[in-house]
Amino acid sequence: MTALSIVSYRASDQPAFERLNREWIERYFWMEPIDYEVLRHPDKHILAAGGHIFMALLADAPVGTVALKKVDTDTYEFTKMAVEEDMRGQKIGEQLALAAIDWCRAQKAKQVILYSNTKLEPAIRLYQKLGLEEVPLDGPYQRSDIKMKLIL
Repeated sequence: MTALSIVSYRASDQPAFERLNREWIERYFWMEPIDYEVLRHPDKHILAAGGHIFMALLADAPVGTVALKKVDTDTYEFTKMAVEEDMRGQKIGEQLALAAIDWCRAQKAKQVILYSNTKLEPAIRLYQKLGLEEVPLDGPYQRSDIKMKLIL
């Protein structure tokens, strides 16, 4: 099997970033207005605000992604994490999450938060494995029923 590489997002990755995220959002939920905007313009909504995006590549083909949205000087939000459906179960999400956590530590962040839904059981198990713990829900997302936090 070709080695997986985790790389920083480039503008040319936008179509893959949008496709990967739309596929999983539409499979399990529905697209919210903010999803359309963020997926079409991640440079404006994630990168320009001090965030970062990672892409997982297999033989130079995008198979996963995760974005880190800067919330404040101490906090980043894991957002827009998706893995190609036929590639799930191969620890691609875990490798993306670990790269994201390492990046947040390098930025001197104090915590990472995320909003998810408990019906995404494999994702919740991954987040727990990485040390995220459930905290009171306060998010802006209609489809979220759980908030988790990792103190760095």
